[in-house]
Order: sequence, then structure tokens, then C-alpha cells
Amino acid sequence: MQIYNRDSIDVAVVGAGHAGIEAALAAARLGLDTVLFTINLDAVGNMPCNPSIGGTGKGHLVYEIDALGGEMGRAADRVTLQSRTLNLGKGAAVHSKRVQADRAAYRALMKRTLENTPHLRLVQAEIVDIETTSDGETTTAGGRKRVCAVVTAFGARYECRAAIISTGTFLRGKIIVGETEYSSGPDGMLPAASLTESLRREGISLMRFKTGTPARVHRDSIDFTKLEIQPGEDFAEPFSADTDPDIYSSRPSLPCYIVYTNARTHEIIRRNLSRSPLYSGRIEGIGPRYCPSIEDKVMRFADKERHQLFVEPMGLDTEEMYIQGFSSSLPEEVQVEMLRSLDGFEHAEIMRTAYAIEYDCVDPTQLLATLEFKSIAGLYGAGQFNGSSGYEEAAAQGLVAGINAALKIQGHEPMVLTRQSSYIGTLIDDLVTKGTNEPYRIMTSRSEYRLLLRQDNAAARLTPIGRRVGLIDDARWQRFCRDEEAVKAEIKRIESTTLPPSEELSELLKQYGSTPVTTGIRLSELLRRPELDYDKLAPADNTRVSLPRRLIHRVETEIKYAGYIKRQLADAARFERLESRALPHPFDYSVIKGLRIEAMQKLNKLQPLSLGQASRISGVSPADISVLLIWFSR
Repeated sequence: MQIYNRDSIDVAVVGAGHAGIEAALAAARLGLDTVLFTINLDAVGNMPCNPSIGGTGKGHLVYEIDALGGEMGRAADRVTLQSRTLNLGKGAAVHSKRVQADRAAYRALMKRTLENTPHLRLVQAEIVDIETTSDGETTTAGGRKRVCAVVTAFGARYECRAAIISTGTFLRGKIIVGETEYSSGPDGMLPAASLTESLRREGISLMRFKTGTPARVHRDSIDFTKLEIQPGEDFAEPFSADTDPDIYSSRPSLPCYIVYTNARTHEIIRRNLSRSPLYSGRIEGIGPRYCPSIEDKVMRFADKERHQLFVEPMGLDTEEMYIQGFSSSLPEEVQVEMLRSLDGFEHAEIMRTAYAIEYDCVDPTQLLATLEFKSIAGLYGAGQFNGSSGYEEAAAQGLVAGINAALKIQGHEPMVLTRQSSYIGTLIDDLVTKGTNEPYRIMTSRSEYRLLLRQDNAAARLTPIGRRVGLIDDARWQRFCRDEEAVKAEIKRIESTTLPPSEELSELLKQYGSTPVTTGIRLSELLRRPELDYDKLAPADNTRVSLPRRLIHRVETEIKYAGYIKRQLADAARFERLESRALPHPFDYSVIKGLRIEAMQKLNKLQPLSLGQASRISGVSPADISVLLIWFSR
């Protein structure tokens, strides 16, 4: 291949999925000359699996992306088909927004956004090589190497100051359906076949993961009278602070449906297990634990008589319906038989066959918390390339990588989000510190600070950071400051307002099964009662002001959980002392006497940036942390 010098740019982003989109937009919006490369321009922002945004833990990520100035929340709001808040029966910490999205509209909207962003070019080309030079920064490997160019399959060489790899499931992608397998990206697109060898040449360690997707079924072939209907919320708050909540809540909402597998479905699966590439050994990649195929669920949970499936629309302008929970890599004829065993699917017509896809990804412990490679300055990884799973996890990493690439080029300090600041910080810290042996999925249970990291306070936690790096404009910042003042004022009013005893108050409390009062009582004390809430107390609260519902929810949560929040803040402050103790980087830990051999080896390999990060490395004990404290205090 004849290579020619095409251009000199600041940032090259490889892959235009959810990670690449956020990375490219962040870098360009911060003023860097950015090129976003994609194998297929028609697949920008594609949703090859479920056409939804958010969900348990994932909804938190979308709110945080928006708070930092990212795009996913804004786009999801504009293409929402249905919105629901999950886990409403539990505490506010785990309430998670999830929307069913119009797949084609989301893709078109994101492509249009990219095309109209200054400093950003969108180019259809496969990147086949990453070039590095030896005159870069000192690295943990002791060498001096930095990224200097990317090369396309057509021989075009783009000199660059930073490159972000966000290849999703395209890297040496292989589709597997029963006995059939072939090289491919998702949705029948071309795979990225050559970049793997370039990365290996640079000493980057790769892994092989697998994911899958269910069949798509024609709407007219489903008998919906046999399915349970699942309506959306009557009133829904948007993801983005830039979306008008009144316009958003007035959008039409499409229903989803619920169906269940049955004994016949399970018998079909068991009878055909020998033809499943998952059980025959033909699938080498490791799949996601928390989103298994239906054959895996039937075998792992043999005592369950049925499994719940969700039937969801793919968009307004298509008849395709998505069968969430029915992912499979069984042969196509078995998939037809399985589907037609479901109530209401007796005449189901498959439009897209379910498949498994294997792909290459990086061992994320090779990355810093900025998502820059330790061994190659200016080279970043983001999304499923880093071993994660899901659109939201990808977008969050892309945003962080894009911001940090821009900050590095501009000579500014990097943006590192901590575990106590965000789910994004938790996600990245888990990946780069602990690594993963399966596609990583965020969950609220992964955070030690769930009550501090709620959806309703994402803006309060992260908008100041987004403003500092340059992604929050003046208008948004002014709205944010007004909201914060309003929240503080309302909390102060509720805490200082005392209601005198009265017959009206006693009747109100009896109405909700709450103990009547015989003396004056603070409004905040009543609000902390589990059976009462902000709306129920309205008739007795004559001095309240009108606030948007999203702020009311935050005020109510802050007051109801004030004691728990205070304790968790104290825990976070104690942890911050460890997190703030920076460690030299790079550093040879073999010179420290008293460290166990395993700890020394892990520390040398992972090169933690702080004592807090060191304490979370598997194989590093509290005793080892004590040794580090003593050594570096000296």
C-alpha cells in the first residue's frame, strides 16, 4: 500500500459509536482540530443491540455525561419513544431513568450534530495503523514513545498529536450463528481487520470478548392481545438540563410489552444445546455475565419455569420489534422454533436473526485514569475497546478521553474523576485498577457512595467540572447557579419552618396514617417521615415557592436522607485523604523493603496514581498500604 501524507491534525478518533461521538465532540468543542473516522458513515451512533438509553446505573451515567457537557442525554431526549424510572420501589439512590429510543432518529441526529460541529470532520475510512515515535514522554515501561499518526486503508496518513481508539465490537469482529461464522462487524457491517496487529506491534495486550443480540420480529406477526402491556410514565423528566421538561413530558409515549418463556421454549433450547456455539466451544470470547443469552439463562437457572422478555419498538418509521432478554447464537431454524413457542409469537416472522459477535479489546489496566495508555503518550482508549459493555459506559469513557486528549494538547492538568465524585469515576477506576475478565457493566452496587451519587444531584456534582474544562457555556452555567441557589434556599426554608399544632394538620396527618402532633413541629421533621412527602404536605405548607419537579425531588431527597448522607460524606472525606496522597509515576516499587512480592509486582505493573488507587488493586493488602505510607512519608 502506497502511503501519502493527507493532513496534520490535533486529535484522531477511531470509531464513531457512542464512545467516539462523545470523544470527538468534546475535543472539537474545546477547540482542537479533530477528525472522526468510521468504517460506515451510515452507522454513526448505531444501536446494534437494544435501542434504549439508560437503565439501572446506566441512567446515572447519562445524567453525569450531560452534567459534564456531553451529548448523549440531549440526543436521547429528542428521540424518546417511552420513558420509565426503574427501582421506584427502592430508595432514591438507585432510581434509574431508562428510555426506549428511536434507533434511526438517534443515528441521524448524532450524525447531523457531528457534521455541524466546528473544528470537527467526519471521514469514512478504516484506520489500519497507529504510528508512534520514540521522542515522547517517559513512560512506565521506561521508554519514550508517543503517538504521531494514524493511517487509513487507502494509504492516507494523518499526523496527529493524540489518538483515541473507540472501535466498539468491530476489531477483528466475527459473527456466529449456530454452525455459521464469518468476519463482520455488528449489523452486517465490515469489521476492522487490520488494526489489531498494529496495536500488538506497539506492545499493547489485547483480550477477546463476546456479546450478542436478539432477533428482530415484524410487528404485524405478533398477537399483542396475548402480551402484557408496559406503558411509560405519565410525567417524565428529561436526561438533559438543556431539554425543556414541559415539552419533553408532552411527547407521545409508545407502549412496550412483556412475554414469558415457557416449558416448551426451554425444551427446544435444551434439545439443541449441542448446536449452540456457546456450549460446543466454538465461541472463544468471554461474554457479559449480566446480559447472558437465553440458552445460558435456561441452563444456569434450571429451576426457573419461565424468564421475562420485553417486546420493544425500534422506532416510529419501522415495523421491527426488539425482544429484550432473548439474545441467542443458536442456529436460525432453532431461533424460529423458540420464538414461535412464545404466547403471541405463534406466527412470528424474523426480520433480523439473533447472533453472537466476538471482538478484540484491550486489557484496561494498561491505561491511566485519564484513559491514556501508560506506555504510549497521547494514545487513549474508550468504550468497548476498554473491555466495557453498553452504550452509556462507552459514551462516558469517550467523553473523558476526548476531554483529556484536548487538555493534554493545550498543556492543562488532566480531568480525573474519583469514585466519590461520580459513577463515571467508579467505572474508570474499576477498569484501570482492577481490570476485567468479562464485558464490564456499571451497576449501582459497584459504588460505595450510592447515596451521594444520585441522578438528581448529578449536575451539582459535575457541572462545575464541565464548566472548568470548557464544555458548559454561559447560559447553561447561569441556569445551573440559579438552580443551586433555589435548592439551598428551599432546604433552608423547610429546615427553619415550624408548623403549629392545628386541627387541619392533625386531619392531614391522619389521612396518610401519620402520627398527629400536639406541639409545634418543623416541616423537615414531617418530611422525614416515610409515609409523607413534599406533595402530601402541600396543604399545610403555606410559604412554599414554586419549583420545577426535578429540584423538588432533590430537595426532598436531601432532607429525607440527611443523616445517611452526612455519614457517607464523612466516609468519602476519610477516603479522600488516601486518594489525595499522590504516588510518583512512574516508580520502581522493588526498591521498597517490606512490600510482599505480589504487591510489588502488581504495583509495578499498574503504576497507581494515588494510595487510594493502590488500595483497590487486587493483591495489595492493608499491610502493604501501611508500608507505602511509611516509605513515602519519609
